[in-house]
Amino acid sequence: MPKYAISFFTFICTLIKEPMTSSKFFLPARGKWTLIILTVFISFWLSFPTTAQKKGKKKEKSADHEIVLAEGELSRYRIILPSSPTIHEAKAANVLQDYLLQISGAAIPIVPVDKHRSKFEIVLGQNDRLDELKADINLNSLKEDGFSIMTDSLRLIIAGGNEKGTLYGVYTFLEKYLDCRMYSPSVKVIPKRERIALQPIRDQQVPVITFRDTHYRVTWDAEYTDWHKLDHNEDGERTDWGMWVHTFNALVPPETYYHEHPEYYAMLNGKRIPTQLCLTNPEVLEVTISNLRKKIAQNPTAIYWSVSQNDNKDFCTCNNCKAIDDREGSPSGSIIQFVNQVADQFPDKMISTLAYEYGRRAPKTLKPRENVNIMLCSIEAFRHKPIAEDPESADFVRDVEDWSKIAKDIIVWDYVIQFNNLISPFPNLHVLKPNIKFFTQHGVNAMFEQGNREVGGEFAALRAYMISKLLWNPNENADSIMNDFLTGFYGPAGPIIRQYIDEMRDALIKSGEPLRIFGTPNDAASTYLTPALIQRYEKIFDEAQLAVADSATLLERVRIARQPLEFAIMEQAKKNFAGELGVFEKVNGRWEVRTTIRSKIDPFTDLCIREGVTQVKEWSTSPEEYRSAMYRLFSQGMKEHLALGKKVKFISPAVDNVPKDEDPLMLTDGKRGSHDYDYNWFSFPGENLEVVIDLEKPQNVKRIESAYYQYAFWLRVLPKKVEYFVSQDGEKFDLVGSVDNTLPIDQYGGQQRDFITEFEPRSARYIKVKAHTIGNTPAWHPGGGRPARMLVDEIVVE
Repeated sequence: MPKYAISFFTFICTLIKEPMTSSKFFLPARGKWTLIILTVFISFWLSFPTTAQKKGKKKEKSADHEIVLAEGELSRYRIILPSSPTIHEAKAANVLQDYLLQISGAAIPIVPVDKHRSKFEIVLGQNDRLDELKADINLNSLKEDGFSIMTDSLRLIIAGGNEKGTLYGVYTFLEKYLDCRMYSPSVKVIPKRERIALQPIRDQQVPVITFRDTHYRVTWDAEYTDWHKLDHNEDGERTDWGMWVHTFNALVPPETYYHEHPEYYAMLNGKRIPTQLCLTNPEVLEVTISNLRKKIAQNPTAIYWSVSQNDNKDFCTCNNCKAIDDREGSPSGSIIQFVNQVADQFPDKMISTLAYEYGRRAPKTLKPRENVNIMLCSIEAFRHKPIAEDPESADFVRDVEDWSKIAKDIIVWDYVIQFNNLISPFPNLHVLKPNIKFFTQHGVNAMFEQGNREVGGEFAALRAYMISKLLWNPNENADSIMNDFLTGFYGPAGPIIRQYIDEMRDALIKSGEPLRIFGTPNDAASTYLTPALIQRYEKIFDEAQLAVADSATLLERVRIARQPLEFAIMEQAKKNFAGELGVFEKVNGRWEVRTTIRSKIDPFTDLCIREGVTQVKEWSTSPEEYRSAMYRLFSQGMKEHLALGKKVKFISPAVDNVPKDEDPLMLTDGKRGSHDYDYNWFSFPGENLEVVIDLEKPQNVKRIESAYYQYAFWLRVLPKKVEYFVSQDGEKFDLVGSVDNTLPIDQYGGQQRDFITEFEPRSARYIKVKAHTIGNTPAWHPGGGRPARMLVDEIVVE
């Protein structure tokens, strides 16, 4: 009893003239009742605990509910497996046992449910013990991947859905309640604890996105995939999918059928070409079903099978296909009618098809069958602001809404990097969460976030981490996810790198310009990669590198984070070519390579190689090829040759057919094309190149060259042959050289070739160059039947 309460009680007894210790007790009635009332009041008052007592009781109550899994490298607990555990439940037990040992030093045994019974249990999976405990878990509500983490008296329960739910629950328990992290396959955080104590837990998670995948090589690791709850294996393969996408050619191969049955393929401009299928030809349907049946027999456990358009826009416009497409308001009409008929033959499989480019808009009246999956692609959308907020994406928003009204199963194929330049600044991290939320709010139950299929890329580990977290729970705080990663992955440099990310994002938004997935660092030269901003970013990274200078590991990670900025500087220099921001500068009257640019290429390439980077562009250009292209540019130099700045007269292609965004003077402006076909290359489709250059006066000529670019997979193909002519009067031309191409069209990577001829010196005023196109690509080519593009650059006359 508190001292002040005892004193008060003594004072009351004195008033009624009877000491507290008296054995004799006599009072008049009024005094007796007074004492009774006062005693009751005081007893009631004293029944309330003091502040100290309250704190003590709270601590005692907390201790009563606390679960101590391990202390001092010892544990009373056992991990309890179901009597017949699944492979994933057994794996979950091993994972939990291993990490608890690493964290606490306590080795907790794994035992079957029928071999152990105590109150100190970690109950895993769809366990027999759950019924005994009458645990408040509805296993059906967890579906395939959901889980429940809860405490029950002294027990810890982690129970999951029919597939990997329990395993996912274990990894979430380790991360959320024991502060473990896996930032990348090689960067994990496992904190050491003398004591593992848990407060009451009741945590149930069921993902709204049932299929979650992202295209980053950093995620191609068995444990990373399970930890971050992704639906591919360690090789990046999606085991539920028998065929993934762009499958028309695989189902009806042109090399097998086109020669004898051109009618199986698309009618375009009155001619059958093997770009897409003719979807109203009944024989095409039969062949497709027959070949698909064979493929399913080879992989019967796969659920999803793609029957989808090839990766081009040349769909069939025959009368029958056009009639359906006109009626439905979109080429998706003939696609859905065809795919529905295929799906009818395979009721136990999901037949997936693309809503992509020309087929993206939903049909007016046709509806996909119950077992048809729609793979809806956002390739045209900009990335500077959330899709739902961007007026330029209004038609895509409409398509999402329309498909969600008629399709039961929708996967969105989203794009999250700059594909033309995989190692390039691309400030879109702020739109990842709102875009994913938008899709889930419109009936999307599966998502594929296409990042970098190659090794590396801008913030590859950060992007994979954020995307994985947001695919599991689109309501997560994206800033918290990012900050957690940056601090854990980059150490003291993390907040500084966050500053770089934020400033670049703010510059993009302030510019009001769109962010395109097929853009370049040169497109951003007036928005988020201006010269002044690049200088600012370089200072930020200097500070970041200084912050981790005493750690070789962290310093290497910061240098990798800086790679995209270095790449942007070099790419802009190639575009500018000469001058203060170019590759070349004049020193004492001579053009030389700028030291700042020459000094970047080797460290950049060497770092790429250490990192394991495979390509700097989608489908082409390894780091060594990029270095070679730069050194090729250095060696060619800025030449003031005889044709420099001279006018070019076009015979073919006709001037009216020259693309408006192509400058004919590009052929004599002194700027050389390099590894990127998007700039300093003059491009046109399906015709020979025939041009005449007027040197303005007779000159002694002994050497002529012109450069060409091949990226054959995307129809950019070298000429068959290049011929060179000279003339004094511009009327009569003499052939002085002919150079044949030796590079085959099936070399799909980016290739540059110089076609050079040398001859005895002769006087000439006019130079003619004629490069012969291959015409249309052959039937076996991915773009079979379509006209090849020719890319040509500087015509050098010496």
